[in-house]
Amino acid sequence: MKKDVKWIIVTGGVLSGIGKGTAAASIGKLLSLNFKVVPIKCDGYINVDPGTMNPFEHGEVFVLDDGGEVDMDFGHYERMLDINATSEQSITTGRVFGEVIKKEREGKFLGKTVQVIPHITNDILERFERVAEEQQADVILVEIGGTAGDIENSWFIEAARQLKHKVGEGNICYVHLSYVPFLDSVGQQKTKPVQRDVQHLRENGIIPDIIIARSRNQLHKESKEKIALFCDVPLEAVISARDIESVYQVPAIFEKEGLLDFLARKFSFKPKTDLAEWNRLVNRILKPAKEVNIVIGGKYTMLNDSYASLIEALIHAGAHFNAKVNIRFIETTDIETGKVTVREATKGADGIIIPIGFGSRGVEGKIACAQYARENNIPYLGLCYGMQLAVVEFARNVCGLKDAHTTECEPKTPHPVIDILPEQRNITDKGGTMRLGLYEAVLKPDTIVQKLYGKGKVAERHRHRYEVNPEYHEILQKHGLVLSGTSENGRLV
Repeated sequence: MKKDVKWIIVTGGVLSGIGKGTAAASIGKLLSLNFKVVPIKCDGYINVDPGTMNPFEHGEVFVLDDGGEVDMDFGHYERMLDINATSEQSITTGRVFGEVIKKEREGKFLGKTVQVIPHITNDILERFERVAEEQQADVILVEIGGTAGDIENSWFIEAARQLKHKVGEGNICYVHLSYVPFLDSVGQQKTKPVQRDVQHLRENGIIPDIIIARSRNQLHKESKEKIALFCDVPLEAVISARDIESVYQVPAIFEKEGLLDFLARKFSFKPKTDLAEWNRLVNRILKPAKEVNIVIGGKYTMLNDSYASLIEALIHAGAHFNAKVNIRFIETTDIETGKVTVREATKGADGIIIPIGFGSRGVEGKIACAQYARENNIPYLGLCYGMQLAVVEFARNVCGLKDAHTTECEPKTPHPVIDILPEQRNITDKGGTMRLGLYEAVLKPDTIVQKLYGKGKVAERHRHRYEVNPEYHEILQKHGLVLSGTSENGRLV
């Protein structure tokens, strides 16, 4: 491992959802102008990965090139840092405990009593070092999931504490993100949650070098001074992170608050700060020249984090075309049950997206959206399940294949136009067993998608068990459906 690797440990407190992933990615963005920054995310759940979790539980599952199913924060890392992460950068309690127990069963601990310290923490540290060495990182950015005081992230906190003794105090910086509420009744920002947070961390041996304080408005001078005094950090190390319109404003806000300058002094380097191109992108997001209305029909719409990457992709596309994308979510179960009509649900839509999903709930509502889009010439983008259900709709209403369906919902359908991949039939384990990761597609010349990509072969990430049944390719195409992208052998659409 490089001897001069710098380590930044990002922890969080008070409550989840205040933007630890965004903060970590934004720090990485500032440093990426100077160094090769490699992020690591530590998650306390005992699941090996989030692949088997309901999106309501955990938000979206982010899929990597190598097929890893990881936390949605990796989306922030990849977008902010313009990188492709690997599965090794995702460390979960499930993975760590599983590996340690496996070694114990193989007799690799020489009769020792296996304990959280040192065996669990040693495994975590070995994973940190392996990522640093394999990727030849200049900076390793470690985000520890959960909040200060959680039982399930305690081994990651302890490993982060021990890391200082391995790499030296001059090569590690602890950053803590906390929350400063504003009490309307007294008209005052309250710093007590931050103080309690830092107390938890100090009890566990970690003394923050930098404190990022999330708040509704800019942190008052008095609030900064109080945090600096009670949490024992320099005043310039208290960074205000107020509510903003776009997460892509955060790097510039952190720079203005002096975070990069503080890190430069801590790690003895001369910072480069050229965010001009980045700020131009942000300005196009905040001040677009036009607007477009996109409806997204799903079944996890009560939690926007279920579709985080889709939302960000639309924001990026909007910035590219200097347009604001007005996103409206519709619950396709409501269409299915007759609570609302497709026409009412999609009124004013310039385009309809039906995204990834699993199971039968809301499926007929999604099929109805696909039919309405086709019959009314509204641009439609079906992603994964959305593409499959558009094929079901076409088979039923254009090809005349009555009761056509996906075997995921109707195993005994007379026309299984969507069927399970043959290699998936005998798989019983659910975790990490889908067709996952980056796969190439050959694009048919002169089709819309080939013209959009501007080339004949592309690679995109996949996450599915089902496919367009090859036995129905001919009849679908005969009735006008264009299969514009397939695997090399033409079997997978």
